[in-house]
Amino acid sequence: MAVAPARSSRVQLKPSLQPGIRYEHRFVVPTTKTVPALYPEAEEFLVMPEVFATGFLVGFLEWACVKAIKPHLDWPLEQTVGTHINVSHSAATPPGMEVKAAVELLAVDGRKLVFAVRAHDDAGLISEGQHERYVIIKERFDARVRARTHGS
Repeated sequence: MAVAPARSSRVQLKPSLQPGIRYEHRFVVPTTKTVPALYPEAEEFLVMPEVFATGFLVGFLEWACVKAIKPHLDWPLEQTVGTHINVSHSAATPPGMEVKAAVELLAVDGRKLVFAVRAHDDAGLISEGQHERYVIIKERFDARVRARTHGS
């Protein structure tokens, strides 16, 4: 009986995935991305100010990082997941105002990617810090998630 060759467990990253990749992403904040919309089932959030929620800001920064590196991945077979974020949220942005994220890939350490992230709105800086993402093979990642949910 023939044995199938073992699939490499290592992700072969494209040579173009190198530090220095930059991307700028813009988004107009809708009311659906404000604090009261973050967890509508939380009565505490419902009475808070209607400004861009930190949770949605984090997602916006992640989105910009994904868009920056997507051309350098074998998308959609290879993707990335966020593993660490350390950012400020220093100013409130009301709905209707545009936010702009500027991200730069600082380091590639195996499958770990480290980004510098900054965000501005029309009035100035609202966030800055670092974000880490990890390159995954989507099929393998999904299999691990299924195993976790089924106790296998």
